[in-house]
Amino acid sequence: MEREVTLMEMLETREARVRAQEGLRERYGVPVISFTLNIAGPVKDSPIIRRAFRAGQEELRAGLRAARLEELWQGENLAPTGCEGLYAVNGTAKEVKALCVSIEDGSPLGRLFDMDVLGSDGRKLDREEVEGGPRNCIVCGRPGKGCASRRVHTVEELQHATRHILEDYFAAADREKVSALVTQALLDEVCTTPKPGLVDRANNGSHQDMDIFTFTASAAALAPYWGKCFQIGRETAKCAPSATFQALKQAGQKAERIMFAATGGVNTHKGAIFTLGTICGAIGRLWKADDPCREPETILSECGTMVSVAVEADFAALEAKTVRTAGERAYLEQGLTGVRGEAAKGFPTVREVALPALGRALEAGLSKNDAGAIALLHLIAQGMDTNMVSRGGPELAKKAAEDCARLLERCPLPEMEEIVQLDQKFIWDNLSPGGCADLLATVLFLINWKEYVLQ
Repeated sequence: MEREVTLMEMLETREARVRAQEGLRERYGVPVISFTLNIAGPVKDSPIIRRAFRAGQEELRAGLRAARLEELWQGENLAPTGCEGLYAVNGTAKEVKALCVSIEDGSPLGRLFDMDVLGSDGRKLDREEVEGGPRNCIVCGRPGKGCASRRVHTVEELQHATRHILEDYFAAADREKVSALVTQALLDEVCTTPKPGLVDRANNGSHQDMDIFTFTASAAALAPYWGKCFQIGRETAKCAPSATFQALKQAGQKAERIMFAATGGVNTHKGAIFTLGTICGAIGRLWKADDPCREPETILSECGTMVSVAVEADFAALEAKTVRTAGERAYLEQGLTGVRGEAAKGFPTVREVALPALGRALEAGLSKNDAGAIALLHLIAQGMDTNMVSRGGPELAKKAAEDCARLLERCPLPEMEEIVQLDQKFIWDNLSPGGCADLLATVLFLINWKEYVLQ
């Protein structure tokens, strides 16, 4: 992919593009958009360049849909000479050119976009015809034509500026996407119905102090936190993994205060703040602009590396504590390490149980809702939810986990009515697998993140 191209190759590619443009114009009789990237130097193709091209394609297609300009034809060519997209669009040439100029001027990546528009008569439209101003130099900010004609800047300077534009854009875009996808996962989790003992669309589970609106308020309030965790991971990527986790802990404490303020003191997402905050930090540590880490196994393994030392120290110090959480008491009394033990091991239950379970259910054609409900049963069946132990005691919690395991053994893809029956039993016994709910949200996020990176 990353090889230097010759002048002859570039000239041949340009001639082929002109022929393709003319062919489209003659075939459809409408304006044609030619979308390429302005990349200085002999290397015109690379993973990050292709990622920028995909981002430009998304913006262009979204703009065409919003303007109700129909794509009659579209095609692309990804080659060592660069990325090229051609579009035949049903609209006036000025409408199409105005849209392209707005994208070039309005996107942080836009200075690298070159969206030429040929009218149905074959004439190439200028920016000035749709009140577009001159394009500025990516190095010094002055009008770009003057710098280009006088060759004011070296190829190295242009390449450095280009790389800076690309990395800054994708760092911001991925941070925003992390926040959006975690928020979506939290909302998807609470909306998944039925969920034994948990708040969902049908009822409030075993809880008297919260409902689905408590969770939506909490999820909205926490939205900026996930991007902050991603940023912490990026900024501490060259530090020891434990240093990243310590920085995440401080951010998590602030996030807990934000959560309690949004919910009136109700604990909706304290476990998620720890679990998903750690995962977002791991994604930040592993992040590369041209190839963000998308594999759940690698991300979860990084979590284990970040967390293990701190968790071991926390467990060792429990004897001296006078005020302990329910999870800490469960560790001292029953040896249950809970979500912190899961994190220290790289979340094996997520990796080995929940992700495969959700994948099998989706592959079988189940909806996201039903697949999520079944994945939750697999998590409960592991018997590691310290919240269930604190609410019902170890024996009742164990029996509830065994009930889920027997149902899954009898029917790997149970009907929702059977899960509804479990829900009623959990409510009767005052059991709530809140830790498993956090892990379900984690699974939903990891799947959505992988799909986003693969786009």
